[in-house]
Order: sequence, then C-alpha cells, then structure tokens
Amino acid sequence: MDYGLIGKKLGHSFSAPIHEELGGYRYQLRELPDETALAEFLRKREFKAINVTIPYKQAVMPACAYLDPAAKAIGAVNTIVNRNGVLSGYNTDYAGARRAMRRGGVELADRVVLILGTGGTRRTFSAIARDEGAREILVAGRSGGDGVLTYGEAARRADVQVVLNASPAGMWPHNGECLVDLSVWPALESVFDAVYNPLETRLLWQAKQRGLPAVNGLAMLVGQAKYASEHFTGRSIPDEEIDRVHRTLLGRLANLVLVGMPGCGKTRIGRLAAQALGRDFVDMDAEIEKAAGMSIPDIFSWEGEQGFRDRETRVAEILGARTGLVIATGGGAVLRGENVRALRQNGVIVYMQRSLDQLAVGGNRPLSSSREALEKMLAARAPLYEAAAHRVVFNTGGPPSLARRDVLAAFRQALDAGVL
Repeated sequence: MDYGLIGKKLGHSFSAPIHEELGGYRYQLRELPDETALAEFLRKREFKAINVTIPYKQAVMPACAYLDPAAKAIGAVNTIVNRNGVLSGYNTDYAGARRAMRRGGVELADRVVLILGTGGTRRTFSAIARDEGAREILVAGRSGGDGVLTYGEAARRADVQVVLNASPAGMWPHNGECLVDLSVWPALESVFDAVYNPLETRLLWQAKQRGLPAVNGLAMLVGQAKYASEHFTGRSIPDEEIDRVHRTLLGRLANLVLVGMPGCGKTRIGRLAAQALGRDFVDMDAEIEKAAGMSIPDIFSWEGEQGFRDRETRVAEILGARTGLVIATGGGAVLRGENVRALRQNGVIVYMQRSLDQLAVGGNRPLSSSREALEKMLAARAPLYEAAAHRVVFNTGGPPSLARRDVLAAFRQALDAGVL
C-alpha cells in the first residue's frame, strides 16, 4: 500500500474516510497480529507513509532512523514516512489531541489530571497535561506499580478534576466497557476520551449525566490525520479543514433515532428521513419480530411484557452500536435506561410528539388497546421521552414532508450543538 494504518485490530477505525477526504489519496488498513508481523512489515518497507495505532506506537520507534522532537520526548510514534527507504517517525497525536481538548472545553492548567491506561497514548496525554500546566498528573492502570495507580487507588483521590482516557476501554466491539465510576470524584470538571467508536462511551455518558464537558476522540483523530497528511504529502492543510471534515464525518456516522408514543409517526417519518439522508431505515419492532420469528402480540402472549422488553434491549444494543442509520424505536423503548444509553452512544435521539387525539388505538399494539390505556401510557412515558431526547419535534398530522423536514432540522441542530 502507499498510505494506510497499521495496528493489531482495526475494525473500529474511521481513518480511511478521513485521510481520503483530507489528502485525496487511497488509504488502507493493515492489521498486524503480533510484533513478528510488524517487524516483517517494516523490513519490507512497501509503503510511502503510514499511521500507527494500538499497540505498536512504541514498538515501531527502533525502526525509525529519524524521530521528531515530539515523538522522542513523548516516547511514541503514530506517523512514519518512508523517504527512499529511510523511515522518519512523528507524533501527530499530540497536536490533534491538544487542539481537540482546547476546543472541547477540557481545561488542564492548574488541575489534578488522571490519565486512564498505560499505553502509548498515555505518554501523549501526559505531555499535553504537562505543557498545559497541570498541577498534578496521575496515571492509573489495571495492575498499578512503578508510579502507576490501580483504578481502586485512583478512586480514592477525591481531588481529581480532569479524566483523560488513553485506554481502548469501551471501544467497539466492547461497547459499554468502562474502567471507572465518575461519581467517586466530586471535584471532576471534564472528561476526554480517546475512543471515537462509539461516539459516546459509557465514560462520556457518565460525564454528560453530570452536565460536564465530555469530548470523544473523533476530533483528535481528524486533527492528527491532518497533521499526518501534511507529513505524508508535504502539502500544508488549513486547520479549518479539521472542523469541516469532523462535521462531515459526524454527519455520516451519527444515527437518527426516533422515540415517541405508538402511532406518533416514527416509522413513516423515519422512512422518509432515511430516504432524504440516503441511509438504511430500521424499525426496532420489526427487528424484534424477525429475531423472535413471531409477531409482537404473540411475543407478549408467550413471554409476557418482560420477555418482550428483554428482546427489545438486545436489539437496542445491536443497533446502537451501528452507525449511519435511521432507527424508529418501539413506544416503550425508553422504559429501560440501558436502552437509552445504547441508542445514544452513536445516535441523536429525537422525540416525536403528537396529540393524544391523533394517536392510534389498538392494531398491533398490545399496550394501547383503548383510549384510556393510551392516555395513562402517555402520562407515564412523556417525561421519559423528554429525558432521553436531544431534540423534540411535534408531528401535527399534516403533510409527512413537513414532519420529515422538522426531524431532519432537529437532527442537524443537535449535531451542530455538539451532542455527540
């Protein structure tokens, strides 16, 4: 390959579309299962320039005849350029992450900063915290020792003000994994997570529940790619391109998730929105029926509501981990907090409100068999819809194109506001 990314596991990576957008060249992913494969790859040198990710940012350093000052000081390389067989190593993670933290409102100066993880990214984050003037820099790992705290020891440091996740915890396909409980740090001010797939990890979800600045690694990824691309090609790229590509990529990746009462129009408007966006449309209830091999009324009959809700949670976890979808949820999907968290990890949630008089009664809906049942259900669920949603849209029952317009506008506004 000419340009690309090497690492042990790359199924989570969004680097290819970013580099192709920034640099206009083809960018390939090459998984290398171990350091023997890495050594062979570097020996052959059949590339013009590459990025390096977990777990090889330190292992590649001996192969580089030249190390730029940042890479040397940090002790990690994420960019290698092959110039006539001579390899030069750089660290562009530093500049990408520092810019993303600053723009995301993660203040490090005079703060007690806790870094989660002990790999190459930890070295980058330590350098940024030091250069930004952090009062104290702590590092936590699973084992501890040699100046590294265990996560249990870190939990006892009540003065922690900033958490920087430099580990792969929570990264696809291990969505939901989290190393710490943020509630143990009462002085916490902000959280930065190097993970970008999913867009909202459980760590960031915890921070957002407390109303704290919570920044994922996508802007860092785009920023480091911009600086790496300049090394790749020798061409200068304006910093504004980082923001443009970040917005473009986020718009492609983020799911549009519709919640609301049965009969509020989620499926019909969702299909129209998917067509307008050029995306796949998924109806959660239809996916549940497909997996069960029976209709929803039959699931309720055979397994009861508890059985149906368990199936709904499994589907929410599967769909929430995907990207670039329009998803119409069942009316009760918000009843379980784990469903909401799963759907928010890559999604903008839009609550479609509709007046009670316009909601359908009966049909394929076991829990809304009468107007009285529907009225009681709306009173119980409306607060849950509002709490789950990033935006609210009222479906008047007029032309579907108007509701589609409003839903798409709400989706874009939420993304512009930085909800993911």
